[in-house]
Amino acid sequence: MMESALEQIKKYTVVVADTGDFNAIEEYKPQDATTNPSLILAAAKMSTYQPLVEQAIKYGIANGGSEKEQVTNAMDKLFVNFGLEILKKVPGRVSTEVDARLSFDKEAMVSRARRLISLYEEAGVSKERILIKLSSTWEGIQAGRELEEKDGIHCNMTLLFSFAQAVACAEARVTLISPFVGRILDWYKENTDRKNYEPHEDPGVQSVTKIYNYYKKFSYTTVVMGASFRNTGEVKALAGCDLLTISPGLLGELSQDHSAVTCSLTPQGAKECDLEKVHLDEKSFRWLHNEDRMAVEKLSDGIRKFAADAIKLEAMIKERMFNVKNGQ
Repeated sequence: MMESALEQIKKYTVVVADTGDFNAIEEYKPQDATTNPSLILAAAKMSTYQPLVEQAIKYGIANGGSEKEQVTNAMDKLFVNFGLEILKKVPGRVSTEVDARLSFDKEAMVSRARRLISLYEEAGVSKERILIKLSSTWEGIQAGRELEEKDGIHCNMTLLFSFAQAVACAEARVTLISPFVGRILDWYKENTDRKNYEPHEDPGVQSVTKIYNYYKKFSYTTVVMGASFRNTGEVKALAGCDLLTISPGLLGELSQDHSAVTCSLTPQGAKECDLEKVHLDEKSFRWLHNEDRMAVEKLSDGIRKFAADAIKLEAMIKERMFNVKNGQ
């Protein structure tokens, strides 16, 4: 019997688990793991993870300050608590996301990233094992540039939908980008007459392929981690990408799939593509990104959704905090 598709993909690509439910990842042996506010919210509701939530709330209360400060501190601690547990299960790195509500405030993103790293370091984990996730707005990309240059903090630029965003990230020399695949497919299904795509015709797959080829052709050090998959066909079509972050559900499907996987993306193939080098300052970035309706809509939608889940998580923490303070 042929090896599973998952084992074949691992020969070409670093496989990353996309989840906050760290008990769901051990069997797939990913190298790294990624989280986001929506995944942490889902995990924080599970009974298994209540001790992590309780510890974060106690930390928030113990550090004092206004109620808002206590809740913010508890949120940061909760994200780090999940990250610490995930790092016990993966040999590589975990990605921890800065609050999406700060997506247009460079200074606040830098400050929050430094705070998250300090919490990891207090727990004995080096910043080398952490990727700080930032929204790929102009402000987020410049925050990434500063964190990489001044602090040596590695960044993972998320909610990336446009070629403009990818170019700006490469020029900022961030460690890693997470171009989204499935959410691009969602947009095309919702906004065009076409409802079905073969994997290599999938607009999300084509977007990541173009970005990968551009980075490798022009020897950028930033690595590409395809994200947000809707089916295993998309994952297999991007075999060869530097990294792919995949949900436990799709990791399970790939481990049961014994069809042949070929390497689609290679540095050699990228060198032969006909892409031209682009330079973007802020004005040209905003213009080029704005020309891509899909990317504009999906970036703003993604920020709103992550912000909404952060607000839900905050409300949950606030209520639990109130109960702890009142001895309930």
